[in-house]
Amino acid sequence: MAIQHETELYEPLKHFFEEQGYVIKGEVRHCDLVGVKEGQSEPLIVEMKKTFNLSLLLQGMERLKMSSNVYLAVERSRAKRGAVNQRWGELSALCRRLGLGLITITFYKTKKPFVEILTQPTDPLKPQVKNKRRRSKLVDEFRERSGDYNIGGSNRAKLVTAYKEKALRIALPLRNAEASGISPVSLRSVTGVGNASSILQHNYYGWFERVSRGRYILTPLGIAALEQYQHVLEVSSSLQSLPPFVE
Repeated sequence: MAIQHETELYEPLKHFFEEQGYVIKGEVRHCDLVGVKEGQSEPLIVEMKKTFNLSLLLQGMERLKMSSNVYLAVERSRAKRGAVNQRWGELSALCRRLGLGLITITFYKTKKPFVEILTQPTDPLKPQVKNKRRRSKLVDEFRERSGDYNIGGSNRAKLVTAYKEKALRIALPLRNAEASGISPVSLRSVTGVGNASSILQHNYYGWFERVSRGRYILTPLGIAALEQYQHVLEVSSSLQSLPPFVE
């Protein structure tokens, strides 16, 4: 059964790696799927496509600059025998030489998808130099999100980032604020968002309005956002604990 969108690969992969002890979140700093695991020194990164192609391979090579634990994941369609993107032995050998893991997901009409690891990430012939700054940003973004609100592989979708979560936490106490508004210092104290002043001043989403020096209220866009992202606020109010990241 051929899939229509690569986002359909996300849930089977998420469950597969969660069973191995990972905490999984989708669309973290442009990576389709990211996972962290207690005691593991590098994050898991999975890039997904409906079929194996050059674009996917190049994405995987780019992700190796952040972690050695990188997989490429594609659908294994039983209806495409002999197609170039179904030559699993050759594709596995290619990924192995580059240091990438390769995963296939087979979908069925009446039973759950089957996830199979064809090759594990290995040391490539020429090791990639890790970009510690990019890896640190990836892990920071992962840890600052209270939950998994995005589906990996989404294109042009509005993502719930750590920044958006913080803006929502600031917007919540402003909903019932008086016309005179609330100060950034008070909002920082109530929400625990250290850069509350910067978020209010930049007003990236148009949710906040300054009514006087150092006083802010919520705009109609902000009120609508609180309704739209109510599920995010419910989880954010009781942040889940993540396993420690070992540098």
